Amino acid sequence: MKAFLALLVAVTSLSSTQAALLDTLKSALTATNTLGTNSVLSSAAAGNLSQDQIVAGLKEALGKGVERAVSSLGQTNGFMTNMNVHISMPGKLAKVETVLRTAGQGHLVDDFVGSMNHAAEQAVPVAASVFADSIKQMSIADAQSILSGTNDAATQYFRRTTQTNLQGKFYPIVQKATDQVGVTAQYKAMMGKFTALDTVGSLLGGKSKLNLSTGDIDSYVTDKAMDGLFKMVAEEEKNIRANPIARTTDLLQQVFGSATKK
Repeated sequence: MKAFLALLVAVTSLSSTQAALLDTLKSALTATNTLGTNSVLSSAAAGNLSQDQIVAGLKEALGKGVERAVSSLGQTNGFMTNMNVHISMPGKLAKVETVLRTAGQGHLVDDFVGSMNHAAEQAVPVAASVFADSIKQMSIADAQSILSGTNDAATQYFRRTTQTNLQGKFYPIVQKATDQVGVTAQYKAMMGKFTALDTVGSLLGGKSKLNLSTGDIDSYVTDKAMDGLFKMVAEEEKNIRANPIARTTDLLQQVFGSATKK
């Protein structure tokens, strides 16, 4: 797991020919369909790469993209400081945030929001094995669909093949994490102060009935953690399509090298 989660080299700046790698792999993979699964392509088709090698190259590229997405989120402040995936106050509690910030008690909101983000980062590392299994099970047809699909075809493939499994694995970790990082305690402190300050509700005939159960909070954090993970996977897919990742293995050097020689 340590090796799997380790950050690999950053995305390199490559030429326009290299940036068209997926198009090259798509063309090569299509060509092999007329030659047979075990055929070796001519150098004109794909630099003497077989269909299996092309698919393996795609799997490896996607695998490394997933590694970076998981690594970036599954660390301290992985969600908190990334505004693309930052978990904000639940919409149902918008009034709570407004009242507390107006009363100079915004730190209670910040503490609660921070605890939710820290709970989410603890759940993300388990996604590594779930995505790895999905990539291993990817068929030639799946690979071809990704290569010929939209810019988020790989992300949609991952959503389809991993979401149920991720939900089942994320939720119990979030439950445990919300207790460890004090989400419930921060929520109670925040709501206690809000109740004391909600004079408008009192004047209108009663306190506002805004409340979330522990289960509601756990579900909210789980859903947001998964949304954030898929957003990062989508960003990595975009990077792979625009700027193929550094050639860190023999296979990637062979696949990427063949593409750039064309």
